Amino acid sequence: MSLLEAVLMGVIQGLTEFLPVSSSGHLSLFKILFHVETDTGILFDVLLHLGTLIAVFAAFYKDIFRMIAEGFAIIGDFFKNIKIFAGNVFSKKDEPYYRLVDNSYRKFVMLVIVSTIPTGIIGYVAADVVEAAAEILLVTGSCLILTSVLLFISDRVEDGVKTPKNVTYSNAFFIGICQGFATLPGLSRSGTTITACLLSKFNRKFAVKYSFIMSIPAILGAVVFKLTDISTASVTAADLGCYISGVICAAVVGYICIKTMLVVVRKRKFTIFAVYCLLVGIVSVAGYFYAA
Repeated sequence: MSLLEAVLMGVIQGLTEFLPVSSSGHLSLFKILFHVETDTGILFDVLLHLGTLIAVFAAFYKDIFRMIAEGFAIIGDFFKNIKIFAGNVFSKKDEPYYRLVDNSYRKFVMLVIVSTIPTGIIGYVAADVVEAAAEILLVTGSCLILTSVLLFISDRVEDGVKTPKNVTYSNAFFIGICQGFATLPGLSRSGTTITACLLSKFNRKFAVKYSFIMSIPAILGAVVFKLTDISTASVTAADLGCYISGVICAAVVGYICIKTMLVVVRKRKFTIFAVYCLLVGIVSVAGYFYAA
């Protein structure tokens, strides 16, 4: 893989991870059409996702740091409750327990955890299937068409009002399932999860924030899971330079696209992306049958 190919893939990742047109689908198409070989399986793809993760942190750092603080506070209150329980049982006391979820940020943390559970299970079980599917043009094209359908739906869903206080854990679990299936190449993660949020009656601004922040544990999990590739793949100094360049491009372009998406969702401007995905999907499917 050349430096130019790495940079182009970084730009593609940054654009398509947050714009609802499927980053995995476009990376798959790019590698198929231009015969790009990374020599390390999907390790480079995962590193590009790490670049977009940096963009999420940059765009929502205030919310993320508050959620981290509240997450540790939940753990602290949990152990305090254990101590209170022991005192109530063995010392015949009647002390009240701490409420673990007592504000919106704590609820936000718990919702993301619930969403991550089905995503992690699906991602782990279907990892080999997803990697194989990325090399099949028909799968990528079909999933892009499905993404188009989801985007058309999202623009026509009535505005919701749910914020963390009103979102149920069943809503979070459903969205996590959707994110798990969105690992398929061509099925946009952001498009799928934002549509799932809107169908669950989320406030449109919160739907975007939830979609992007809930991607953090999923991406971190994928990065940790694929770290084993480093021991089996021969990464040269030249490869490392290409990888770093790709990650930086993904982070910078991704940050710009996050800010763009906040406007796109509020103003119901998904239609242009839906048409784009439909056209690319049709061309991809046609190309598969033509090559066959």
